[in-house]
Amino acid sequence: MKITIDIPDDITQSAELTQAELLREIAVLLFQWERVTLGKGAQIAGMHQFEFQKLLASRKIPVHYGLDDYQADVASLRQHHWR
Repeated sequence: MKITIDIPDDITQSAELTQAELLREIAVLLFQWERVTLGKGAQIAGMHQFEFQKLLASRKIPVHYGLDDYQADVASLRQHHWR
């Protein structure tokens, strides 16, 4: 599913947010609400996962990393031929 949000320019300008910043804020909020994983949050934010973790840490948002996250990371590493 792809969701497109049309936000008028005057609103983004008054909020002083670029498109990239807005996507980061959405990703952080969804991660904080435990609606997306760390990897998905990073993907939404358009950031590398480690950079997204740094962003969360700078805001003192704990990284909830459970078994499902671990298994997804292992599968991703295997898919990309990491050993």
